[in-house]
Amino acid sequence: QVQLVESGGGSVQAGGSLRLSCAVSSRTFRFSFSDYAMGWFRQAPGKDREFVAAISTNIGRTYYTDSVKGRFTISRDNAKNTVNLQMNNLQPEDTAVYYCAADLLGAGTKSRDAYESWGRGTQVTVSS
Repeated sequence: QVQLVESGGGSVQAGGSLRLSCAVSSRTFRFSFSDYAMGWFRQAPGKDREFVAAISTNIGRTYYTDSVKGRFTISRDNAKNTVNLQMNNLQPEDTAVYYCAADLLGAGTKSRDAYESWGRGTQVTVSS
């Protein structure tokens, strides 16, 4: 079992930027962050939680939902056990609670069911 803690959320105007971070830890002796594919999801009020971006294990292959391609960048720092989401040119429709998720030995997927561990989320609010 791993613990995930998101940070970096906030309120910005349309066109602004935010950088989300997710710190991953575990009490398991054999824990290795590089064994986990990582994903970011978001949930707006009254809507289902949706996939935003994912990054695979070793080679760090990345995946994005169409609406954020060219604006968001997911990255990982295996030395610091963190995954980041750089969000540029934010729009009001990006307003949501953003969640970090971990998938042991995963390949990076948009399926929520693949992720075993989740953070509590961080709020992102974009005003027009």
